[in-house]
Amino acid sequence: MTEPAVREPVHPTGTQHTIAAHGYVATVTEVGGGLRALTYRERPLVMSYPADAQPVGGAGQLLLPWPNRVRDGRYDFGGETRQLAISEPGTGNAAHGFARLMPWTVLDRDAASVRLGLRLFPQLGYPHVLDLTVSYALGEAGLEVEVSAVNVGDGVAPYGMGAHPYLTLGEETVDDAVLEVPAAEWAPVDEQKIPVGRRPVEGTEYDFREGRRIGGTVLDTPCTALRRGDDGLARARLMTADGSRGVELWAAPGVEWLQIFTGDTLAEPYRRAGVAVEPMSCPPNAFATGECLVRLAPGERVTHRWGITALRRA
Repeated sequence: MTEPAVREPVHPTGTQHTIAAHGYVATVTEVGGGLRALTYRERPLVMSYPADAQPVGGAGQLLLPWPNRVRDGRYDFGGETRQLAISEPGTGNAAHGFARLMPWTVLDRDAASVRLGLRLFPQLGYPHVLDLTVSYALGEAGLEVEVSAVNVGDGVAPYGMGAHPYLTLGEETVDDAVLEVPAAEWAPVDEQKIPVGRRPVEGTEYDFREGRRIGGTVLDTPCTALRRGDDGLARARLMTADGSRGVELWAAPGVEWLQIFTGDTLAEPYRRAGVAVEPMSCPPNAFATGECLVRLAPGERVTHRWGITALRRA
């Protein structure tokens, strides 16, 4: 009688690619090209999940070719009405694109960096071919992520970039943490989580420009009008109450929105264990509204950059 072959099970997110440098260690997944874990001197900077599990609440996923949601999965483009698959039944929307569920191929790798690629072929409601690449590189300043898309098909393609890291201090909840978000405007959303205009954050519970304790504030909020430094970067931070340590997400020009999510709908032990600070090139429903939408002509490339840095008191 032939004995069954003994083999290691395949992880839900495929092969795990680990890179390390300058005290930082990052793990990137084959499926989705996502960031599963990031630490600095063994301190977690993002909310991670086990290698033998699926991403919790979209943790670390890349959201391509659109971030967030498209209302009812329907949009008009190029003179036709298109219907995307409804991937979020609870809201009746198409959510977070296609690429987060697809296997990515390693293009280049060394000890401190990895670059992956995916050829995205036409999908329901998206009749385009894109070559997508993402690079994760560790340096003294932490993790730098670069996401590019090239339209290798015919016709102009709508495109938006997003990512879904949850910043964490490694504590049970983020209630006592200090959150800083450099956004002067926020977008209220309807029952489908689609924006219905913009409002100034001043005088509202959404004003985190100077940094303040999160407490019981519940956020699942698109934010924009980002304040940038002299280097052009917008910076969001999650800090301990005493300011002794923290984590920063920075976003280069072209990343015009941050979705802030306190994870209240996640199951324990992930509920409010981190704050998702999602860099996005466009707001939710951009395929339908056209706001900040990239229109990629054949042969055209667009690149977006963001990163994560550990903060500590000198």
